Amino acid sequence: MTTTRSPIPKRRGTRRRADMALFGGVRPPLAALLVLLALVAGITVFAVGSDAERGVPEAVLSSQQHIAEDGALALRAAVDESVSDLRGAAADFGDSKAVPADKLLTLLDRAYRKWRGTAVVDMSTGRLVAARGEDVPLGKVDLRGLPANPPPRLVQDDSGVTRLLVFATLSRVGGQELLVASQSLKVPSITVGKDHTLHVVDRDGVTLTSAGPGSGTDRAKALAGAAVRAAAGKGPSDTAAAGGFDGPSGSLVGSEEGSNRIAVGYAGVSGGLAAQASPSSSLGLTVVTAVRTDRDSAGTGDLRLALLAAGALLTLAAGVTAVLRVLLQRPLLRLHLEARRLGQGDFANPVRVPRFGEPARIGAALEALRLQLNGDRGQLQDTVKNGRRRYPGLPGPRAGRRRLGLRTILVVCLFALLTWSASMLMTLGRTWPHTAAVVPRLLSDDQRQRTESAADRVRRAINEGYADLAHLATVIDNARPQEMRKVLDSSMEQHGRYRALYVVDGAGKILVRVGEDPRTTTKVRVTPGVVQTNTSGKEPVIAAVAAQSAQGARSRAERHYVVGELKVEYLVGLVTRPGLGSVWLVDSAQRVIASNKGFVAFGQVPDARLRAPLETARNTQGSSELLLGWRNPAVAAVAPFKENLGVASALDWRVASIRPMFWIGLPEYEAQRRIMLVGLLGLTAGVLCFGWLHIVVVRPLREVTQRAEALAGGDRRTVVYPRYHDEVGSVARSLELIRQRLPLADAPSKPGSSDGPAASTPVSGTGS
Repeated sequence: MTTTRSPIPKRRGTRRRADMALFGGVRPPLAALLVLLALVAGITVFAVGSDAERGVPEAVLSSQQHIAEDGALALRAAVDESVSDLRGAAADFGDSKAVPADKLLTLLDRAYRKWRGTAVVDMSTGRLVAARGEDVPLGKVDLRGLPANPPPRLVQDDSGVTRLLVFATLSRVGGQELLVASQSLKVPSITVGKDHTLHVVDRDGVTLTSAGPGSGTDRAKALAGAAVRAAAGKGPSDTAAAGGFDGPSGSLVGSEEGSNRIAVGYAGVSGGLAAQASPSSSLGLTVVTAVRTDRDSAGTGDLRLALLAAGALLTLAAGVTAVLRVLLQRPLLRLHLEARRLGQGDFANPVRVPRFGEPARIGAALEALRLQLNGDRGQLQDTVKNGRRRYPGLPGPRAGRRRLGLRTILVVCLFALLTWSASMLMTLGRTWPHTAAVVPRLLSDDQRQRTESAADRVRRAINEGYADLAHLATVIDNARPQEMRKVLDSSMEQHGRYRALYVVDGAGKILVRVGEDPRTTTKVRVTPGVVQTNTSGKEPVIAAVAAQSAQGARSRAERHYVVGELKVEYLVGLVTRPGLGSVWLVDSAQRVIASNKGFVAFGQVPDARLRAPLETARNTQGSSELLLGWRNPAVAAVAPFKENLGVASALDWRVASIRPMFWIGLPEYEAQRRIMLVGLLGLTAGVLCFGWLHIVVVRPLREVTQRAEALAGGDRRTVVYPRYHDEVGSVARSLELIRQRLPLADAPSKPGSSDGPAASTPVSGTGS
């Protein structure tokens, strides 16, 4: 006896297999939405509820590191400039120039007043040929067997003071001599606060020179030694490629003293990318700065806000997921099963039509197709006559209004999540800290002092350039044009500050020129000093003019002048420092000369908040720092050139800087950034998952809806192509199977007709 399996268990088994096979489609984006929003809620609790930072703020430590970097750059520049000037002088007065040693030292002292003592030594015998100024401690160095142009040395004189010795080989007709210059090793020429200490430490951790309160104590020296050991374990800074400091640098925190901590910054003079080209790299020096600061013990987390926000987000996540499951996932899975049943030829039972959106329209179309395949035209006409427009595409009156679709549901759910993200971002305005209460006084002081250092750096560089030109004016005394050109070429190659170098006579006529075309007037060329020659145009022109000494010319008309035009890029490099923010170099009328952020020559400072302080600085000749803004907090400073310190002071320039506070390492602003982060994470998760749903499910479902209605309305020739292998694709495949079962006539056939379903070609397949 043969046993036949009941058809009902077979349908149930098929449904289970279909559910298990179709795990993709609508399920993954809904699951991802719930998981991501739960993850954002957890991040909210930890990010917003915990304290951002305790102890010394990162902003204070990075500020000390930048101050140490400024000091290391200033010390490196001073040593390298001293070596370059001495070697240049030795090259200019060597070879065939028969200048006695004592006169050479006199000319050096007249052009450069940086050395405390100079000497000329015979390299073969070690005999002192000439000396000027204080005694040079030559006995501390073995002068025999030194290479040509030996690197600088650090020695201690008889009184225990550290001296910097600079050497240059002087070629003579009768042999070689050694030009030696001595100067005191001083702390870098940067501006620091009254509470700061500066140390210059050698590679062994021994403090060579220091300045500031308590700089000579054992504790201060121990901190400096610890900083040197920390610097020794570091390589070049990662900011070198972006124009920052290119040597080892960093910061550390000293031990507690009650409620105070010591913030230490350090930076190595050597070890950077430019170490091979820097003579100062052989000294192994490190600049260390330290300042006492209060320990920040106030908490910045808001656990109540974090729990409230996380709970609201979890509630929204559960509600949105439930709505999408009821209105999208379940109807779509039901349609998949109903369409598959019709595609397999089961037309006995009516189609269970969903109640909303595109699934409802597809279900109505499937029911209409089922009736057409059964040949039940009377029921179709009764449906139309009674006004129950449930089967789109059939003849009859149109619906009164269009139903809402699934896109509307997605927009409403996404708007609910965006409301949560917007509420988190709006708390930034409610909890925004007041700038004056958050920013430590130390940071505003450091900004002003670093701005003063930038202004002093520009002033010193211009004065150094003028000193170089004065030296060149001495060298070209009674020289021929070929010799003048050789000297100018050497100076142009040695210094990167000039765009053009030329020598003019008393009438301003150019005799010898190297570099680019001159852009100065005749009157400017014969006026010694430094002058800004234009106030408009594409590029500022800054010229330094040095005159030949009166002893070198018989009359004023026969006197020669050396003119050097400074590069604007050189000035930009002087004001570019990491951690200083946006910096502008402006003239006496507040016209921009150079900037580290790009600029329009002779334009106004882009930040209008700095214009009034610039005017005040011009009237008072003093630097100032400001705390600016509430919504856009920033710390700013303005510093003019110091008066009566070289020819550059006559320019009456000033440096302005502004640094936004929101992105620096202060605990209060770190808490604000965390709130912003969780808000953006919630926004990103919502947009990502709902975009996924729209692309993978809703948009293909709308296309299938149109094809189903067209098929039910009589379009038998258009093939229905599935796009994805998911629930929507399964419905599309089932519609194609149904289309192949339908006759090509526009109207449904009568029962028993030759072109009815019974006469159709059988279609194999499961529709899955």
